[in-house]
Amino acid sequence: MAMNRIQVQPGLSLSEFYKLFGTEALCAAALQRARWPEGFGKTPRQRCPDCGGAAHCILRSSGSKVFQCNACRHQTSLIAGTVFQSTKLPLTTWFLAIYLISQAKTGLSALALKRQLGVSYPTAWLIHHKLMQAMTEREARYTLSGKVQVDDAYLGGERIGGKVGRGSENKVAFVAAVSLTDEGRPLRVKLSPVSGFKLKAIADWASKCLAAGSTVYSDGLACFGAVTQAGCTHECTVVAGRKPKDVPELQWINTVLGNLKTSLSGSYHSFGFRKYAAQYLGAFAYRFNRRFDLKSLAQRLLVAAAQCGPHSQGSIRMVAEVHC
Repeated sequence: MAMNRIQVQPGLSLSEFYKLFGTEALCAAALQRARWPEGFGKTPRQRCPDCGGAAHCILRSSGSKVFQCNACRHQTSLIAGTVFQSTKLPLTTWFLAIYLISQAKTGLSALALKRQLGVSYPTAWLIHHKLMQAMTEREARYTLSGKVQVDDAYLGGERIGGKVGRGSENKVAFVAAVSLTDEGRPLRVKLSPVSGFKLKAIADWASKCLAAGSTVYSDGLACFGAVTQAGCTHECTVVAGRKPKDVPELQWINTVLGNLKTSLSGSYHSFGFRKYAAQYLGAFAYRFNRRFDLKSLAQRLLVAAAQCGPHSQGSIRMVAEVHC
């Protein structure tokens, strides 16, 4: 059997990570490059957040850099306006969390993160969710195009004494979709919670997640015909009780869903399916879509965290409520 080069790639070793980000100074320099690749004030998006001025001076506050606008005197620290804003933890702890989460193929629970970082469980939980929010927001920027396989799926199971099947109160519906290369190999995935599998919900999903002109392949569930409202072509394959392995037309979406199930059941004892489905699904999709270069994944997650706005514990829970 031929070697799968994606699965056996070396990634970023722990010794290499410490060479790059082993001290607070190295982490601060890396964060500065991630926030302002061309330097503070060099482009309109990287200027003073208060007045838009470019001219500035650099001050030192407790050993940390502070960028002060020459025009309005507004001061901007390295962590202000990022996922790290208001943190009391050293950057080395945050960077280690980024490394551990990015290199874990099947994800990492908050309990495991707590033990690795040496912090309390509530702190590890908040770090985990802030980074997952950055991953989810990053994924929201992309759409799928070309040949796309889709399927209906659910997170969670029946509660004792509750409804069974699709009507269970503890199940969260989501659309799983994977785009394919010209050679028919999986390229990108999107895992999007939806209100239900109705024509309007799928039409709204398609308008946000699919590029016009895409060809969508499904198992014949009637609601997926609504993708045509987003300018896509729909082709269906009636499964009629066949097992996934006997439906080659939907091979890759079934494989992705199998990997997702393995990842969630292997890493997490439990989580609030209804509240936090979007974050866990977004984190899985983020890692999957960047699987071709595992070594750069920690650096890419750092950029996502640096360019994602600040999120308090309250705002994390508020964002989760929106998806309930």
